Amino acid sequence: MTTSTRGTAKIPAVLVLEDGRIFRGRAYGAVGETFGEAVFSTGMTGYQETLTDPSYHRQVVVMTAPHVGNTGVNDEDPESARIWVAGYVVRDPARIPSNWRSRRSLDEELAKQGVVGISGIDTRALTRHLRERGAMRVGIFSGHSLPDEGTMLAEVRQAPEMTGADLSAEVATKETYVVPAIGEKRFTVAAIDLGIKGMTPHRMAERGIEVHVLPATATAEDVYAVKPDGVFFSNGPGDPSTADHPVAVMREVLSRKTPLFGICFGNQILGRALGFGTYKLKYGHRGINQPVQDRTTGKVEVTAHNHGFAVDAPLDRATDTPYGRVEVSHVCLNDDVVEGLQLLDQPAFSVQYHPEAAAGPHDAAYLFDRFVELMRDNNQHSVSPMEGQRA
Repeated sequence: MTTSTRGTAKIPAVLVLEDGRIFRGRAYGAVGETFGEAVFSTGMTGYQETLTDPSYHRQVVVMTAPHVGNTGVNDEDPESARIWVAGYVVRDPARIPSNWRSRRSLDEELAKQGVVGISGIDTRALTRHLRERGAMRVGIFSGHSLPDEGTMLAEVRQAPEMTGADLSAEVATKETYVVPAIGEKRFTVAAIDLGIKGMTPHRMAERGIEVHVLPATATAEDVYAVKPDGVFFSNGPGDPSTADHPVAVMREVLSRKTPLFGICFGNQILGRALGFGTYKLKYGHRGINQPVQDRTTGKVEVTAHNHGFAVDAPLDRATDTPYGRVEVSHVCLNDDVVEGLQLLDQPAFSVQYHPEAAAGPHDAAYLFDRFVELMRDNNQHSVSPMEGQRA
């Protein structure tokens, strides 16, 4: 029986890290060369959602799970219209995908979209190296005739770094589009697309929200032109210290006290809008098994993450800002990284992780209900007593 990897399985490939560490394996997906930031994802499932998450733009993803591609690729699970990862690293790719929804193999899809990958390397050793040394630039080179090691290393070191990268506009929609509410429409939300995943507006639509998805370059005037009951800032790639425009838009939203919800990059934007700094994590949080505590309830959630930057806010006290008091609402139990912010004097909050996670876990899905409650309460408070009686 033929296997899906037969075309490239015998083609040599080399992974070169910027500190000179080299791993040799076999080509997987497209044959050629690619560069990006080497990061690892700890999820044992959900690889299709990972590949199509715009937040992975310009990153080479190392899968810590040893077997990848078992369920092939389907047409229902992508989070966007294309694969965004710059490269893909797996240990043992599935020889034959098996799933009733599968339409093609993973390596065929990678090759079709021109994504260069490598297989057959010790991904555990690579992951330990990145944990010890930190995320760094990397190159994958595949083909029967490869450059010498010195040339490959020089090319890797010439690649751009993630620090200082302004990438959200590169992945965001260019035109506004609308995701209609499922069932009865209850609210209208303006969603700023900084790299939004398809499941996010769907989770809102399930709750009766009509979502107007706006480009990353949208202005406050564009936001309020849709007469929103709430405003949402999405996940996305790059360094939040470069996102001056979204920060300015968010400050306008905060000044109007419109209900606000941010996810991932949106959490970092809220942090900056409130006056906090951001910083780059050593190797980041990526995967679907990260423990986070909701400090407002004490509940511990297993959550999905994809972030290499974090907000620098105090964990032990509320902070006064021009928009009222704010406190850290969620914290990662592995390393005390800020995983959520909540304003105490107006309806605005954010989380650093992904409550919309399509592959799971779904412990944090309640956050969309919390957003709904903020919009409902805000609408009730905006109705005068006489209007309330007439209603």
